[in-house]
This record gives sequence, structure tokens and C-alpha cells, in this order.
Amino acid sequence: MSQHQCTIRKVTPQDTPEVLPFITAARHSLFPGLKFKTTILPEDVSSWIASGHFLAAYTTKSPDHLIATIGFVPYDYRFPRLEFHGRKTVEVVRLFVLPEYRRSGLGNLLFRQSRGTAEGLGVEVMYLHTHPFLPGAVEFWENVGFGVVGVEEDEGRRTVHMKLELKGEGS
Repeated sequence: MSQHQCTIRKVTPQDTPEVLPFITAARHSLFPGLKFKTTILPEDVSSWIASGHFLAAYTTKSPDHLIATIGFVPYDYRFPRLEFHGRKTVEVVRLFVLPEYRRSGLGNLLFRQSRGTAEGLGVEVMYLHTHPFLPGAVEFWENVGFGVVGVEEDEGRRTVHMKLELKGEGS
């Protein structure tokens, strides 16, 4: 699928009933071995959608068919060893592209749009964490400019912390 066969829209709180199940299903497919307390995501994801900047991609053939998401939210400093204090930092969350639409450039397109929004808001650092067991994840983020700032074991799985310094802001 080429990038031109989809439309990308900003997610609004009214879209939550559609987007939340998509994100929940994505989480379950990416982390099948984890035991989840509920079948839906905690309320934090709903509040992320309301407070953050989320995008959703839909196929042009079926405008209601959600195929990908990405978002960013204000970073909450839950990893104190990461040195982002005093800098406007956001966390990139929930980039998920349905398997049949991967390797089409869609993830890259979604990220570029999110990055542009962040730059327009004066964000200095974009942070994310990912896991090496997710095929291609670390490489994808490195290819769009992120660098590894730490690796740790977390609940039996490796977590890779990454950041991107936005141009002109401490880079």
C-alpha cells in the first residue's frame, strides 16, 4: 500500500470509542504473553487521547477502516534516571500499523507528521521506549533519528529507551 492510499486525521475525544479498541487490540497482539487485568486499556489511554496529540490513518477505499495510530503526550518523568528535566519533552506512544500495511512508509509518514506538530509546539525532546522482541522496532526508530539512551530489564523483558533532540533545541 502506498502512502497515498490512506488518509491521516487528528484523533479527537469523540474518536475514543473507535480508537481505544484498536489500541487495545494492538497491545494484545504485541504482548501476547502478558496477562492483562482487563480487556480494555486503563483510563490513562483515554486521557492520553484527550490531552495528547494522536493521529489515526484510514484506508481511502474504506474511510472508516482504521489501520494505524501514533500519539505523543507530555512526558511524565517516570524514569528518573533519564535526563530530560527542565526541557520540554514528550513521549511518543502507540505507534501501531496493522501488519498488512507495514513496510509501506505509513509509520514513517505518521511519525513525520507527529514530529512536525511537536516542533510547532516548541518541544525540545521526543522520548520513547520500545522492546527488541518487537521486529524492526529499534531499527525503525533509529532510522527516523532516535538514539538509544539506555537499556534495562523490566519485568523479564528488555526495554530500550530512546530520544530524539529536535533541531535547534539542544542538539
